Amino acid sequence: MRIVRYHAFGPAEVLRVEKAEVPRPGPGDVLVRVEAVGVDQADVQRRRGEHPVSLPVLPACPSADVVGYVEEVGPGLPAARVGERVVVWKARNAYADYVTAPLHRTVPVPAGLSAGQGTVVGSTGRVALQVVDTGRLRAGESVLVHGAAGAVGHMALQIAKARGAHPVIATAGSPQKRDFARSLGADIAVDYGETDWPGQIREALGGRGVDVILDGVGGDLLHSDVRLLEPYGRLVFYGASGSPTARPTLSFLDVLGMKYVTGFSMATLLEHRPDLAESGTRRLLEAVGSGSVRPVVAAEVPLADAAHAHDLVEARTSCGRVVLVP
Repeated sequence: MRIVRYHAFGPAEVLRVEKAEVPRPGPGDVLVRVEAVGVDQADVQRRRGEHPVSLPVLPACPSADVVGYVEEVGPGLPAARVGERVVVWKARNAYADYVTAPLHRTVPVPAGLSAGQGTVVGSTGRVALQVVDTGRLRAGESVLVHGAAGAVGHMALQIAKARGAHPVIATAGSPQKRDFARSLGADIAVDYGETDWPGQIREALGGRGVDVILDGVGGDLLHSDVRLLEPYGRLVFYGASGSPTARPTLSFLDVLGMKYVTGFSMATLLEHRPDLAESGTRRLLEAVGSGSVRPVVAAEVPLADAAHAHDLVEARTSCGRVVLVP
């Protein structure tokens, strides 16, 4: 089979297509024939050697959300699972024709979704739902979603809208992305690259601040976020897609006025509250199955051209998720 690896950190060209043996499923594992693989900003950051939390041991193949069919089961699993169409969330060595994964890291693909859309139901959609949960968003509250046209952001926007948030405010860096966010339900869309974007939002809200802010971009946005919060407002920081090497700091003085700042980590949630992670997955599948939340695929790129897929993500011009297809 084919697998995409990189042997050094650097530009997209370090990604190489190599030959490898088809992996064998161990006890409790399934072998999945890959239909689509999600490509995330974190994959790009790790390839560049710039991820703010962890870097892989080289040579490396990204871990990513995968959709495909179960081809074989390992010891301890019923043969009846063969043929099922599943999403594997954060499969190891994911840029490949086949992957293995523990059965508990799979969920069924909701009916009616394409393979590419199905990848969004993996870790990306789960993060989107959980950051909304972490913000304790209530119906009628205002919510600001940064990077609202991205893989996580476009899902978080829709989830917030489905829960009755109003108004839903989106930030995005181009007119095309802002139109995309509006098409998914954003009531207000602004360019966070403009220096007065917080003022534009306050003006649209009649001088008020925002109740809940979901920030996966980071960097200097965090300071503006805190100032923009309404008293008793909540800021959830869950990523640094915009500034992976930046280390912004907040003073205790920044949160005077009853402002709450928290971080979100899926790994921490899985370790300490697996019950919340499991219920979140069920609710995500229900939302996607009902049509209230719609995953969007920005582009499908052949597996052999993984470097191009990374270029698309780095260019920040895509609306929705970029996926690889064998």
